[in-house]
Amino acid sequence: MDVQTAYQKTIIFATIKHLENNQTITDSNLPYVIHLSNVAMEILIASNHTDNFDLNFAVQVALLHDTLEDTNTTFEELEIEFGLEIAKGVSALTKNSNLPKEEKMLDSLDRILKLRKEVWAIKLADRITNLQKPPKTWDNLKRRNYKAEAAIILEKLKGGNTYLENRFQTKIEEYEAYLD
Repeated sequence: MDVQTAYQKTIIFATIKHLENNQTITDSNLPYVIHLSNVAMEILIASNHTDNFDLNFAVQVALLHDTLEDTNTTFEELEIEFGLEIAKGVSALTKNSNLPKEEKMLDSLDRILKLRKEVWAIKLADRITNLQKPPKTWDNLKRRNYKAEAAIILEKLKGGNTYLENRFQTKIEEYEAYLD
């Protein structure tokens, strides 16, 4: 399947799943699919700057990356619809809800590190897109913790995708403007 067909099939699936929950981007009425497409856009651009990058795989995982965490989609459903490798990538990017909050991110990063570099790139792309203006409800401590967590993600995934690592570093620095 070509990348365009894979993108179209996957974005429709992800959009339907996120619409079932009426999920929007925090502090807006914008549909959640905008976040998903922004992550996929980061992946599309990164693929032009990365050798041996499986864009077809990466764009599908990017568009699906929040389906297990934020919708009623099951691993089995992803496996049937998109294949085992894509389901495993999405699963690694999903925080384990059974763990204490402070362990969730590191657990996910440990699982990501065991998979292909494209999955690493998706985590970087996801956080790049999230390092925008923080939600109005976040206090300064929450914003500082989010920035610190971003630095941990960057350190853990170093060597996964130079282009996205450089973009991520810049976004972390720019995020300083939102801290008191």
